[in-house]
Amino acid sequence: MAEVQVQEKGAKGGKVRSKKNNPRVDMTPMVDLNFLLLMFFMFTSTFSKPNVMDLGLPAKPKKDTPKPPPTEIKLSNSISLLLGKDNKIFWHQQDNTSLTDQNLNETSYDREGIRKVIEQAKANAADKTKFTVIIKPTDDAVYKNFVDIIDEMAITKSEQYGVTDVKPWEKAIYEKKVGNSGTTAAPATK
Repeated sequence: MAEVQVQEKGAKGGKVRSKKNNPRVDMTPMVDLNFLLLMFFMFTSTFSKPNVMDLGLPAKPKKDTPKPPPTEIKLSNSISLLLGKDNKIFWHQQDNTSLTDQNLNETSYDREGIRKVIEQAKANAADKTKFTVIIKPTDDAVYKNFVDIIDEMAITKSEQYGVTDVKPWEKAIYEKKVGNSGTTAAPATK
């Protein structure tokens, strides 16, 4: 708090003499107030919550448990999605002998694109209970597109999906398709 100057009357002629003290401000209450405000805002504000994606992964097998035989997924019960560069996504339901750049179809990430493709493939599946989506991100894909596809799995209620590498025969067709569209074709060097 500020101190008050005190005036004293002198003995001579009633002149008033003021005692000159330097004003001093006590900062203790202001510091206390600042700490109280700081604690108030810390306790009443909410901190950002981390965004977490829940992935249902299988339990880790025991060391002595034999590996199960690989499961063959029928083409009629599956769809393969290739996540490409520049926010492009391609899909097919072909094997290595029948996949060409004409039947490697391109679509978009919106509801009229990939969501509709997944729902149609699920409706046309021979056994809807075994319908599987195979997600294959290329080296050019971005993480955002992968998250968008995982979100689409939840939206379309496709509970059986897997993430794997792009097969060499798929990669060749993908590069041919992307090269034909004029977006990534690099000139061949001799």
